Amino acid sequence: MRLPGLLTSLIASLCLVGCSSTSGIDALDVGKPSNEITSSVVRPSAPVASVPAMTRANKPRRTVEEASVAESVRPFGLAEEETVALSSPELPDNVDPPVEPAALVSPPKLFSRSAPLMLSGPLTRYAFRDAKPINFGRSSPRHLAVHGVDVSRWQGDVNWEKLRAQGANFAYIKATDGGDHLDPMFMKNWRGAEAAGLKRGAYHFFYWCRTAGEQADWFIRNVPRMEGALPPVIDVEWNGESTCKRRPSREKVLEKMQVFMDKLERHYGQRPIIYTAPDFYRDNLQGAFLDYPFWLRAVAQHPSKVYPGRKWLFWQYSGSGLSHGVTGRIDLNVFHGDERQWRAWAGGRTTVADAD
Repeated sequence: MRLPGLLTSLIASLCLVGCSSTSGIDALDVGKPSNEITSSVVRPSAPVASVPAMTRANKPRRTVEEASVAESVRPFGLAEEETVALSSPELPDNVDPPVEPAALVSPPKLFSRSAPLMLSGPLTRYAFRDAKPINFGRSSPRHLAVHGVDVSRWQGDVNWEKLRAQGANFAYIKATDGGDHLDPMFMKNWRGAEAAGLKRGAYHFFYWCRTAGEQADWFIRNVPRMEGALPPVIDVEWNGESTCKRRPSREKVLEKMQVFMDKLERHYGQRPIIYTAPDFYRDNLQGAFLDYPFWLRAVAQHPSKVYPGRKWLFWQYSGSGLSHGVTGRIDLNVFHGDERQWRAWAGGRTTVADAD
């Protein structure tokens, strides 16, 4: 049955109003300040108190969780990561790389100074569970002595005592994004990690639509310079959820990173650590920054297969760790060395030797 002409016109007008309204919302996203969310963090299973509402641009994507775990959300990049991994010509796929005895990192120019009491206590041993365990074979991170976590607002109210009891000896804590965003849980986590006896450090998610200098200033403004803290971390990766879609050239990426890291090193007296993921590394960091320590994300294969030839200090080996200290999932990391090397490096009394 044909509708009367007046009713048809009215429906068409309503449709046009709805379309223009949506376009207006999208237009508001253009040029907005950074509100980045790093792909190395895990979304919470429940809302976090005192956290601002999320924008459409950074709303996390939901996935179905295992029956044994409450509703949670997978970190960005976890599914895609190993599809862009670099192949190692030296090792066949069916051969596990050997576990090397020393942390592979070139000596930094300056070393951290650590309060001896923070390193005098015994290490807690690995006791985490994993929602998506990976069999790394002979290269399992469990063979290494010093495990830790990284956290942000998305872990909610962290029970640091329980985290430490389950094997977290260090924690990297999300501090800032870009030049205007401070993680609202940073100071609470910063103090809580120290009170529980963990070595702690802060990381910054780098935003490609802001200058390196203003980002360094923002981090310095919000992260205390404290004796005993681990070196600061610059988190560099491509993030498809970002409102900033810019992907600078490799030359520009390295230039901006250098400006940021130089400024932090001058202020904190410690050489920053570079955290990255496989796709960003492939595009920008192969062969670069050989005298900087690296923290590498590799959740399905050993770093020697994902980043062949790259020396590393920390390995993020899981984005699906489970602990009584947090609700939902947490990132798990390990230091590349034994207990003696950890105490030497974290205490700043000597360097960790390179290994062949």
